[in-house]
Amino acid sequence: MPTVPHVEKHFTAGEVVRDIVIGMSDGLTVPFALAAGLTGAIDNSRIVVTAGFAEIAAGSIAMGLGGYLAARGDAEHYESEREREVKEVKEVPDTEADEITDIFQEYGVTPQESQATVDSLRARPKEWVDFMMKFELGLEEPNPKRARQSASTIAGSYIAGGLIPLFPYLLEHSARAALWYSVAVTLVALFIFGFIKGRFTGVSSWKSASQTVVIGGTAAAAAFLIARWIT
Repeated sequence: MPTVPHVEKHFTAGEVVRDIVIGMSDGLTVPFALAAGLTGAIDNSRIVVTAGFAEIAAGSIAMGLGGYLAARGDAEHYESEREREVKEVKEVPDTEADEITDIFQEYGVTPQESQATVDSLRARPKEWVDFMMKFELGLEEPNPKRARQSASTIAGSYIAGGLIPLFPYLLEHSARAALWYSVAVTLVALFIFGFIKGRFTGVSSWKSASQTVVIGGTAAAAAFLIARWIT
């Protein structure tokens, strides 16, 4: 009887999703809160839009740069740790071999059972270093394009998210009238974004959506009320 081959399907775009979540969540929340706060003080959509676009430009650059520097930092950390492992494999091979045995023992493999693997790795210095990087230090070699991709993904997601709460202000002259459309559109966008984020991150989609709406709505309400109170 023919057997159906087992094919494992795993989600492998975690870093991209993380960058989209970082950019989109801030892009939806910060310009939304800014627009709501300005509306609490003035009733001129043109000023709100101008300030909103300026904030989106500054925010996307800052967030993108932060993502770039974080990814570059990960790459530099990986390279420095790899150089150290290469040096230790050459200078203290016995100590490094004992560390391989210790790693296998954590999984219930006895020293006698792991000895053949240890000997095999000692004969392959590059694979030995790869093994130590992954299983001793828990480090994966980063994508060399990761920094640029992270910066562009975060910045692009921030811009996409930021344009949503500002769109009603482009259509309405009165900022107060545009605010209610902005609230409706942005809360729906926050709900959809939170729901999808929950599906990718393994959290309950409804819980994730609710939390996202509450956080974004609270930030906007606080900004609006503070502006109204000051003016």
